[in-house]
Amino acid sequence: VKSWADAFGGELYSIVTKYSGSLLLQKKYKDVEPTLKIKEVDGLELVKKFSEQMESMLRRKVEAVERLVEAAEDADLNHEYNSSLEFDYYNSVLINEKDENDNYVELGDEFILEPNEHFNNLLVNTTYSDIQLPTNVYNKDPDILNGVYMSEALNPIFVDNFERDPTLTWQYFGSSTGFFRLYPGIKWLPDENGVISFDCRNRGWYIQAATSPKDIVIIVDVSGSMKGLRMTIAKHTIITILDTLGENDFVNIIAYNDYVHFIEPCFKGILVQADRDNREHFKQLVDELQAKGMGTVNKALTESFKILREFRDAGQGGLCNQAIMLITDGAVEDYEAVFEKYNWPDRKVRVFTYLIGREVTFAPNVKWIACNNKGYYTQISTLADVQENVMEYLHVLSRPMVINHDHDIIWTEAYMDSALFASQAQSLLLMTTVAMPVFSKKNETRSHGILLGVVGSDVPLRELLKLAPRYKLGVHGYAFLNTNNGYILSHPDLRPLYKEGKKLKPKPNYNSVDLSEVEWEDEDEILRTAMINGETGYLSMDVKVPVDKGKRVLFLTNDYFFTDISGTPFSLGVVLSRGHGEYILLGNTSVEEGLHDLLQPDLSLANEWIYCITDIDPDHRKLSQLEAVIRFLTGEEPDLECDEELVQEVLFDAVVTAPMEAYWTTLALNMSMEAESGVEMAFLGTRAGLMRNALYVGSEKLSNRQDYTHFSFGRKFLTRKDKESIFTMDHFPLWYRRAAEHPPGSFIYSIVSEDNSEGAGPPEVVTVSTAVAVSVDGKMGIAAAVGVQIKLELLQRKFWMAMQQCSAFDGACPLSCQDDILNCFLIDNNGFILVSKRLAETGKFFGAVDGSVMTQLLNMGMFKRVTMYDYQAMCKAPHHHHSGARPLLSPIYAFLAAVKWLLSDFLILLLEFNMSSFWQSDNLADAHKHKKHDTLQPCDTEYPVFVYEPAIKETNGLIECGECQKMFVAQQIASSNLLLLVTDATCDCSIFPPVLMSAKEPSRPAPALVLNGLAHNASVKCERMRSQKLRRRPDSCHAFHPEENAQDCGGAAEISVSPAMLLLPLALLLR
Repeated sequence: VKSWADAFGGELYSIVTKYSGSLLLQKKYKDVEPTLKIKEVDGLELVKKFSEQMESMLRRKVEAVERLVEAAEDADLNHEYNSSLEFDYYNSVLINEKDENDNYVELGDEFILEPNEHFNNLLVNTTYSDIQLPTNVYNKDPDILNGVYMSEALNPIFVDNFERDPTLTWQYFGSSTGFFRLYPGIKWLPDENGVISFDCRNRGWYIQAATSPKDIVIIVDVSGSMKGLRMTIAKHTIITILDTLGENDFVNIIAYNDYVHFIEPCFKGILVQADRDNREHFKQLVDELQAKGMGTVNKALTESFKILREFRDAGQGGLCNQAIMLITDGAVEDYEAVFEKYNWPDRKVRVFTYLIGREVTFAPNVKWIACNNKGYYTQISTLADVQENVMEYLHVLSRPMVINHDHDIIWTEAYMDSALFASQAQSLLLMTTVAMPVFSKKNETRSHGILLGVVGSDVPLRELLKLAPRYKLGVHGYAFLNTNNGYILSHPDLRPLYKEGKKLKPKPNYNSVDLSEVEWEDEDEILRTAMINGETGYLSMDVKVPVDKGKRVLFLTNDYFFTDISGTPFSLGVVLSRGHGEYILLGNTSVEEGLHDLLQPDLSLANEWIYCITDIDPDHRKLSQLEAVIRFLTGEEPDLECDEELVQEVLFDAVVTAPMEAYWTTLALNMSMEAESGVEMAFLGTRAGLMRNALYVGSEKLSNRQDYTHFSFGRKFLTRKDKESIFTMDHFPLWYRRAAEHPPGSFIYSIVSEDNSEGAGPPEVVTVSTAVAVSVDGKMGIAAAVGVQIKLELLQRKFWMAMQQCSAFDGACPLSCQDDILNCFLIDNNGFILVSKRLAETGKFFGAVDGSVMTQLLNMGMFKRVTMYDYQAMCKAPHHHHSGARPLLSPIYAFLAAVKWLLSDFLILLLEFNMSSFWQSDNLADAHKHKKHDTLQPCDTEYPVFVYEPAIKETNGLIECGECQKMFVAQQIASSNLLLLVTDATCDCSIFPPVLMSAKEPSRPAPALVLNGLAHNASVKCERMRSQKLRRRPDSCHAFHPEENAQDCGGAAEISVSPAMLLLPLALLLR
C-alpha cells in the first residue's frame, strides 16, 4: 500500500506543480524577499480608526435627517389648515397611469422614471419625491391633503441632501396621518390582491423614533361575551399592538375570565423582551385563545400593576414608559380601588382601553379607566378600525417628547425592507435606518404634543463595512457590527436568507441573531458583555471556523479588537487570526513597471473590494475596479479617490506574478492532448485581491457534461456565480483560506460538489491549491495561493494506474486494487471520497459508506470528531405548529366568524366590515404556503465535522465483525491532504452502523433566547425563554411631562376609510 501511495503521490505532485507553476511563483516571491517589509498590524489602532470613519459617515446621514426635520417643522408652522384644500400630488401608485381616453388619471400625472445604479437599478426620479398611501387611507382626505401640501417643502431638501452626500440612499417622511413621502420617487405596485399593505406607521423606524422604550402588559377579556367576531377583532388588536413593539421594549399578555392566566405560563410574573422571536411566539398563543366563562378584570389589573412595579423597582425592563392595554367588550365591577392602591396619585402606569364591538353601554366605564390613568380610549367595532385605533397609543406616548422638543436620533437594528419594494426586483440588502421625530411647533397645540411624523434615511450596512477594507484583515480576518441589544448588524457568518422551494426568503428571526450565537466559542460572553457596554479592548479565543457549507473546519486562534461607534448604539469588532493573519506585506515597485503588468489580459481584481471609489460619481459607476485603478495610475481620471496602499500592493503583485502568464501560455501550447487531458485551468490569487488564470482547454470544454441539466461548476469557478471561489467583501476564496492553513508546498485537494439541486450528477472537478509564503526577519506572511482545476476523471485514471504498480516485486503484483477482494478509496482530510470503485460514492462521506472502518479510524485517533453548533439553522416544523396570524388573516375565516352576526347587522356590516387580510397580504401569502410546503422554522442544531490527524502517517488494523475479521490499511499521500485507504471487500461488517454527519438538537444549551422548535425539555426551554440577556438601554427616556394635556384621552376617534375599501367586502360577499 505504501508503494502505491508513493507512486500515486509522486505522479500527482509532478502534475499539479507543473501545471500550476507553484514552484516558479514560490521562486519569484523568494527573489523579492530582500525588498519586502512585513509590518505587524495593530488591531486596536485599526478598530479605532475604522470606528472613527464609520462615525463620520453616519454623522453625515444624521445631518441630512436633521435638515429634513427642520424643514418639515418650519413648513408646518407656516401652514394653515384648510379643510377644503384642493391639491394634486404625485401618488406613487397612480403616476403615469392613463384612462381609456388616454388622459392621465387624477393624481397620476406624468412622472419621469429612469434606472439608477445607486438605487439597485430601480426606476426612480431623483428630482422629485412621491406619495404612497395604504389602501385603507383615503387619498383625498383633508388631513392627508394638508399634510402632503405642507410636506412639499421637503423636495428641495431631499435633492440638496443627495447632492451634498452622494452616498445617501432612500430619504423619506412618514406622516402620522398615514402617507409616506419617498425620495427618490418610484412607481409603487399593489400586491396580487390589488392592495397596498405598506403603512409607514407600523415600521420599526417610525415606532422607535416616535416613542421611548416601553414596558407593556396586554390584558385581554376572554369571557363568553367575547365569542365570534369580537374575539377575532380582539386577537387582531393584540397582534397589531405586538407589531408596534421592538427590541428595546418589554411585554407580557394576560387573559382573564373567571380567573387570570398568562397566555405563556412560562412567563408568569415577568416581562420579556419584545424581540421578533417572542412576538411571533405570542402571536401563535393568541391565535389559540378561546372565549368562555365570566369576566372579572380586577385581578388581571392587580397582577399587571404588580409586575410593572416589580420590574421598575428592580431596575429591569425598559425603565421608561409603562402601560397596560386593556382589551374588553365591557367592564362592570368596581375597579377604582385597584387604581387607588397601585397607580394613583403618581399615575406611573398609563392605561389604554380598547372597547371591542358596537355595544356602547359600557363605553363610559371603559373611557373613564383610560382618562383617569393618562391613557387613551378607543372603540373598535370592525377589523378595519384596528390599525388606526392602535396607533393612537403611540401619539400619547410621544407627547412628553414632543412638548419637550427632544429630537432623539434613533438607529434601528438590521433589517431588509422587503415590504417597501416587494413589487420591484430588489436584492435583499441588510440596512439600518436613522430616524428622528417631527413635531408641531405651534404654541396653541403645545400641550397636545402633536407628532407630525418621522423622517428617516436608510444606510446599507455594506456601505459601513467598506470602511473596514478586507486586505488589512488578512486571510481569515473580518469586521462585524452589533447593537446595544447584542444582536448582529453585520457579520460574515450571518445567514439571513434561506431557500423555500426555489425562492430565497429572509428567515423569521434574521435580525435578532445574537452575537453569542455567531461567536459561540465566547461561552462566558466576555466579548458580548464588553461590546454591549461600548467598551474598547481586546480578547483572544481559539475558534473552530466552519467552511464549505459546514462540511469542513479551520482551527484558528483569533484576536478580537472592539470599540463603540460614537453617537450610535453600535459596536464594531475586528478579528485578526494569529500568525500570518497579523502581518501585512509591503512591497515596492514603479508605476510604469506595474502598470505594464496590470494590463495583461489574464489579470483581474476583486470587484467587491474598494481599490478606488467608483459608486459616487455617475461617470465612474460604469468602471470595474481594475479599469478604475488603471485610469487612476495613468492620470486619465485625476479626481478618482483610490486607496494608495492597496494600489501599491496590487502593482507589486502584478510584477511578481507576471511571469506566470508566459509560463502557463507555453505549457498550454505544448500540451499533449492524451497524457494530461483533464487539466482544465491554472489560477492564482494574491493578498491584494489580484487574480490571474489560464485555461488549458477551450472554455467550451470546461467540465460541462452535456447530459446534465445543471450549470457546470467548471464554468462558474472564479466567477461571481461562485462566491466561495473569489475574493469578496466578507472573505478570501475558500481554496486560498484552506491552503493558508496547510504547510506551504503541500497541496489541498477539494472535491467540488454542486448544491444538492435536483438532477445534479456526481462531482466532476477537483480544485487543487497551495499557499506561497514569504519570510522577513523571522516573520512569515502568506503572499499568495496558486492552483489548478483538474477533472476528477484524470485523478481517477492516475489512481487506478498507480494501484497496479509494484516496486518491490518483479513481474505481476500479488495484489491489485482491481481485485474483487479489495476496496480502495482515496479520501480527503475531512473524510470525503474522491475515488472509489463505485462511481456513485464519489463526493460522499466515507463514514456513510463504511461505518466499521471509520469507527476504527476514530478510535485509533487518525480522525477526530469535532462538534460544531449552528444557531441559525432552519428545521421542518412539528406538525402541530401553525402560523399565529392565520385565522385572522384569511378572509374566509373572518367571513365565517361573522356569519352569525350577519343576520342582525347585515347592512352595517356590508359597509364597515373590512377584510384585514387585504392589507396584511404578507401573512395571507404565508398562510397559503403552509399548505404547500413543510414549513421551515428557526432552530438550533449540533453537527459533527471529521478531521484527519496529520501527525499519523499510516495505520492498519483488524476489525472483529462477528463471522470474520476485516483488515484495512490507511496511508497518507505525501504533500497533500489525501489518504489512500485499502480495505478487505470480502468480510461483511454491517454490524457497525454508518458514521453520519447529520445534525441533531444541541446537547448544550443555546447561548441566546431563541424559541427552539426542537426543544426537548419543557423546563429547559422555559428557563431559556425567561433568561434576560445583558443589553444596554437607549440613553434617553420621555415618560411624562407636567404640561401634558391628559384630558385628550379619546372617545371621538373618527377615521376615514377609502370608498374602494367600503365596497370590497360587498364584492366578496356577492361572489
